[in-house]
Amino acid sequence: MTESCDYWENQLSPLFFAFVFTILGTECIIGIIANGFIIAVNAAKWVGNKAVSTSGRILFSLSISRIALQSFMMLELTVSSIFPRFYNQDVVYDTLNISSIFLNYCSLWFAAWLSFFYFVKIANFSYPLFLKLKWRISRWMPWLLWLSVFISLGYSAVFIKDIFPMYCINTFFIPSSNSTEKYFTKTNMVNLVLLYNLGICLPLSVFIPATTLLIASLRKHTLNMESNATGSRDPSMQAHMEAIKAISYFLTLYIFNAVAVFLYMSNIFDITSPWMVLCKIIMAGYPAGHSVLLILDNPSLRRAWQRFKHRVHLYLKGQTL
Repeated sequence: MTESCDYWENQLSPLFFAFVFTILGTECIIGIIANGFIIAVNAAKWVGNKAVSTSGRILFSLSISRIALQSFMMLELTVSSIFPRFYNQDVVYDTLNISSIFLNYCSLWFAAWLSFFYFVKIANFSYPLFLKLKWRISRWMPWLLWLSVFISLGYSAVFIKDIFPMYCINTFFIPSSNSTEKYFTKTNMVNLVLLYNLGICLPLSVFIPATTLLIASLRKHTLNMESNATGSRDPSMQAHMEAIKAISYFLTLYIFNAVAVFLYMSNIFDITSPWMVLCKIIMAGYPAGHSVLLILDNPSLRRAWQRFKHRVHLYLKGQTL
């Protein structure tokens, strides 16, 4: 698929650019604030306790990757719209694309490991292999996070090669510049489909079995409660339901994000088309939305957020007196 990226013709109109930039900027700011809050809470615990929990380590890594991802989204939107000639240079174009792909894969891996960790800690199975995994998961998790980073880096490096070649052709005469630079991004759709699907299938191969087994553990626990006439407010039952709810949110958001990223990278739509704008809005909304849900669903983060809002309210109230 080939997309024309004419320097003069494809610039966004000021009004349209302001509209898109406002929506994406709001999403990115919300995401950066939410992820910054998660980092601050876990960093404070790390300093105070001289140690960090396994879930805190995963959340810390996930939040850093998402802050970087949304910062690159804002940078790409700004550069591509205001400085298209600079953006369409091979080095700049490839650097921004490979960085976004790398951070997107890291974000997916870290979220998958977070779901897997919830499953291991909450699920009730008596199999020896599972009990061994439950005992050692905290020790293995730092190495799994680093392994995810290197896998994401390797995939993003391979992903960019020969998939987005940039061409520049001098065409129509313009008195002010003697020519019009016309850029073409030719997408290798076969490589894009194969590499992209393989890249998201690996972390999803961790995420989906964990979700399935967690639901199986919930069903087993429910049957045990019915046989023992246990109340519906059993703590283990609530932990199962909260984990499944959080995982379901993540899966729903990521499916929309995966489709949007694929359409965006395939260069099917013109940069100013409503579909391309929609893809960018979904891509920016996914990390922001999931991070906000993490704060609302995590009891520790939710309490910290309530305390933070209370202090801000007291500070603003004192300023107005």
